[in-house]
Formats: sequence, structure tokens, C-alpha cells
Amino acid sequence: MPDPMLIAKGESEVFLYPRMANRHGLIAGATGTGKTVSLRVLAEQLSSIGVPVFMADVKGDLSGMCKAGADNPRIIERVQRLGLVEFKYQAHPVVFWDVFGLQGHPVRATVSEMGPLLLSRLLDLNDTQTGVLTVVFKIADDSGLLLLDLKDLRAMLQFVGDTADKFRTEYGNVSAASIGAIQRGLIALEEQGGDQFFGEPALELEDLLQTQGGQGVINILAADKLMQSPKLYSTFLLWMLAELFERLPEVGDPEKPKLVFFFDEAHLLFDEAPKALREKIEQVVRLIRSKGVGVYFVSQNPLDIPEEVLGQLGNRVQHALRAFTPKDQRAVRSAAETFRPNPKLDVATVILEMGVGEALVSTLDEKGIPSVVERALIYPPRTQLPPLSLEERKQVIQQSPVYGHYEKALDRDSAYEMLKAKAARTPLVEPEMQRPRAGAPPEGSLLGDLARGAVGFLASREGQRIMRGVLGGLLGGGGRRKR
Repeated sequence: MPDPMLIAKGESEVFLYPRMANRHGLIAGATGTGKTVSLRVLAEQLSSIGVPVFMADVKGDLSGMCKAGADNPRIIERVQRLGLVEFKYQAHPVVFWDVFGLQGHPVRATVSEMGPLLLSRLLDLNDTQTGVLTVVFKIADDSGLLLLDLKDLRAMLQFVGDTADKFRTEYGNVSAASIGAIQRGLIALEEQGGDQFFGEPALELEDLLQTQGGQGVINILAADKLMQSPKLYSTFLLWMLAELFERLPEVGDPEKPKLVFFFDEAHLLFDEAPKALREKIEQVVRLIRSKGVGVYFVSQNPLDIPEEVLGQLGNRVQHALRAFTPKDQRAVRSAAETFRPNPKLDVATVILEMGVGEALVSTLDEKGIPSVVERALIYPPRTQLPPLSLEERKQVIQQSPVYGHYEKALDRDSAYEMLKAKAARTPLVEPEMQRPRAGAPPEGSLLGDLARGAVGFLASREGQRIMRGVLGGLLGGGGRRKR
């Protein structure tokens, strides 16, 4: 069993136990109080015991984690304050990812994998429009049409809108107004870079679970540009959690996590999220622990996290807060009340007094019981603080074990190509058709021509019908094909 990970020191040393690291956590505090350093230290410690990590680099200052640190006045001062005699700098294996493919390996998902519920949130659809989008997905599934990229979805929307009368009896009414609203949303999404995200080759989640030389790989998503589209950022990370839950097997209580997922700017996940989606996020967070995945939310204010989710976060690092407004004061009281009391500390007062790098820390002990809150100084990071140069980052990307697999986009035949081919075969005025045999789909119909033409394709491994797995019921995601 891996040794406990030393993360901070107050009157006593504070450890994060590997067996409890998948019980989720919170890193909170005002801007400039040291959240990023705490995130970095936790990631380094997890990597050191062979646990892969995924984190978003929202400020562009985490890329140096692939290189050992060097003497820095702030690091030296903290080492001396903590009395660390054997402190050594250390590098960790890093893989860079980027939705836009500029600062890392391209990250893609197919439209079918994202599913109608998450897409609806991404497109700002109302309940009626979400229902129509769900119907379009259902028709595509029933017809064996793969929705891989946005042009597939646009083509499918146009087809269903143009032939809505054919589907009304079986699938319900599809209004032209809703189809138009969804199409307009897709245009806006493309302008935000969504067309680069949807497509193939889609991200294989196994590539996030790698180790090198006994260390867990630290997967860093370049998010400085992505943060300009906050809904795309938060929906993408939520999709990743959904895929992890669906794909990974149950492991119970492992000695250490399979993966730890840091969700920076966590408030974006819950902003304007409808109640149904918030409830499903809570369900995913509660259940994904059994898959060996720990989720750590990083936010300025603990009130950014719904109470139902906050109650599941067993490991807490609370940096200083500011109390300038009534909301800030509520946040201070809320943060203070969530810790196991320490008779030696007035937690509500300490939260306002702590300096940079100090935090109130409480972790789960070996039995899963929260420790008494401790005012502590976070350990210094061992990796390089300054970010890499563009040339250094490029070298790391080219030396990555997944280099070459994601760089070139694929565009295989899917809904767009099949509907285009059908339109080319269909004359403007169709001749009178013979009476079809009993039970057979009519010639010239979508469920006739396309279903018959796709039989061989759907029977193949690559063309198996898109399924709704466990998370399909939760978040509208789909099944995956193997590489």
C-alpha cells in the first residue's frame, strides 16, 4: 500500500491517504491565496505514487510540471519555514491536450457521445427544443446514422425538419421553430470553436490513465483560450466525467485511485444548470468514487458548489477568503461550519487572517473519518514554476506516447454523407411505387433505403448501433467504439 502523502504542516503534519483520495475534495480560496500551488502539490504527490491526474490549465502556468524546479526565493523561504531537510526538486511525466489542437494533442468527442442533454446545455436550449433534439438523436439511432461531427447533426436536423410529417406519429411533433433555434445554436457553437471539438478520432479515455516510470502521467488541458467559452469548457469536462463513469469498471475501495480529476473554475459547472442536470451531476460525483476516480473541485468560494455536492467532498483545503459583502460573509460561515471543529481554532476568524500559502486543511483518516481542521502551510511544489516556452512545449508534445494518433482529423461516412447520397438518388418527382411486401419499410423512405444500405455497416464492429449506456440515462451520453 502506498505511503500517506504529506501535503501540509501546522502544529502537526497533514497527510492525504491514498486510499481516501478518491473520496473527492475541495480546494477553495480567494484569488491570490495559493489555490494553484495547492493543486500543483496534490497533483505532484499523486503522480509520485503512480496515480494519473487530469487538470485544466486555466491561467497557462502549469506546463512547467514536466521539469524539475530550481531555486526560487518563495520556494526556499517555504522550505526553511517548514524545516524540510531533504527537499528535492522533481519532474513528472506530462501530456498536453488542447481542444483547439494548438498547445497539445487535439481533444475530440463525437456528437453521439456528447448526447442531447449536454448538447442542449451547450446550445442554451429550452425544454421544448431539448425535446426536439432528443427526437432527432432517436431517429438517427433508429436509422443507423452516426452523428460524429456538427455537419452530421445539421444534416440530420434539416432532414427531420423537412420530413417532420413522416415522423409525427411515431416520435411526436417536431416544430420548424425548434429546428431553427437548434441550427442557430450550432452556428454560435461553431464560432466558439465547437466544430474543432466534435469529430474523430475521439479521445480514448484509456490515454488519460497512463503511467511512466512508476509515476502517474499528469494530463494538462490547455484552457486559457477554452475559458473564453465557459459553457464549452464546463460541458466538456462534465462529458469526460460521464465517459469515465460509463467506461471504467467497479473497483470498490482501491488502495489508490485510478485517476484524480481536478475541476478548476468549478462554479462554471453549476452556473445556470437546470435542476435536473444538477441532480445528475450530484449522482455522478457520488457514484464515480466506486470506479476509483477522485474529483476535486477548485473554486474561489465554497458556496459555488451546491450543498449536495459539497457534502461529498471529504478532503478540504480552504485558503483565505475575503468578507466584503454579505455573500462573502455567508461563505466564511459556511466554510467554517463544514470542518470538524478544532478547540484551538476560531475557524471563521482564521479564514480571514491566513497569508498566501496557508490553508485550513482537513483530510479523511484511514477509517474515512474527517480529521480535526488544522491551520497549516502547504508544502512547496517540486516542479518548475515558470511555464514552458513554446519550443519546449512542442518538444514534450512530440515525445508524447500518443503523438500522431490525434493530430489528423478523420471524416468517415456518417449521417451527412448518407443523407447526401440518398438525396442524390431520389428524383424530384418519384414514380409510383409498387406495393411493398408486408412488414417491409417503403422504398425511398429513410427507414427503407438507409436501413437496408446500412445493414452490413451496422453489423460490423465499427458500426454497432450507438447505445445509451449507464451514463446515457444520466447525462445523455453514448457508447464508444474501440480504437
